[in-house]
Amino acid sequence: MGKRQIRLFITLVTIAGLNIFLPIEVKGQSNNLESKKYINHLLEEATELNQKAIVLYRQGRYQEAEPLFLQALEIRKKQLGVDHPSTATSLNNLAALYKSQGRYKEAEPLYLQTLKIRKKILGVDHPDTASSLNNLAVLYESQGRYKEAEPLYLQSLEIRKKQLGSEHPGTAASLNNLAALYKSQGRYKEAEPLYLQALEIRKKILGVDHPDTASSLNHLAVLYESQRRYKEAESLLLQALEIRKQKLGAEHPETATSFNNLAALYKSQGRYKEAEPLYLQALEIRKQKLGAEHPETASSLNHLAALYYLQRRYKEAESLLLQALEIRKQKLGVDHPDYLSGLNNLAALYKSQGRFEEAENLFR
Repeated sequence: MGKRQIRLFITLVTIAGLNIFLPIEVKGQSNNLESKKYINHLLEEATELNQKAIVLYRQGRYQEAEPLFLQALEIRKKQLGVDHPSTATSLNNLAALYKSQGRYKEAEPLYLQTLKIRKKILGVDHPDTASSLNNLAVLYESQGRYKEAEPLYLQSLEIRKKQLGSEHPGTAASLNNLAALYKSQGRYKEAEPLYLQALEIRKKILGVDHPDTASSLNHLAVLYESQRRYKEAESLLLQALEIRKQKLGAEHPETATSFNNLAALYKSQGRYKEAEPLYLQALEIRKQKLGAEHPETASSLNHLAALYYLQRRYKEAESLLLQALEIRKQKLGVDHPDYLSGLNNLAALYKSQGRFEEAENLFR
């Protein structure tokens, strides 16, 4: 570098909540003040693109979010380098988008790149490295690759315990995720104490009426429902619902989730009249807050259809299943597990009515 008579040092600048390292020239004319301003402008643009993409992502507008994530990634690669933490963040966000669309083969290498960068630049024990391990584990769990997911969840948990403390909310999140993995495998006895630990941490550190505490109550309730411990489950779901109403509002998407889960519990018990208005509330909230074509709205349509199917209200069920399928086809694609699950549900409905040819045609 001495031969070029240019010396660079690194300055840490915070832009919109991101820690960004900018190269600044102290000698030489090639990187003057205007050049530095231009670099700052580009990085601010990347941050704005990323933020806009996140908003679109949360609205289920995945096709619109993707080019913005890609633009932000390219800017950060060019201006900061491929091994910069902010570049890793962009890779992670793009991977999360692909995962939500069921594009698992595209998501995995991006998550792996993110993990590699964070290990190299931040260290193997950094909390952001723990987040990467967690995200990769979630991807593997979504694919049923439980044996690969478990050691990653365990590594993430150990890092968070070590770096953040055994009673940190991040540690509670790791306990919760590991418990969810065990629940998916039917390992209920291993899942329950982890869910309970996460709940206790959140109650102690965040408060008994914090939305994350409500989330823990909800997860534990779903576990109890799986074990047919309905009275315990109902009590927890009602607590979670009340917290979300008070802290987030009666029309918040997480409140809709509580309505949905309570309805599912009642459906499991054959309490159909109590379940229906809750499913309808959840559907209406999701339509209003997330949009009529959001994947979560499709999920609500599917749940309500399942209730109508059990009541032999076949015409109503079919209409809802077709709506849900169309949303999933447009937003997630025909290869997404949720779309395929919807096809199976519609086929089951047709078969129950003796419409075998129509059921078979769905898979042609």
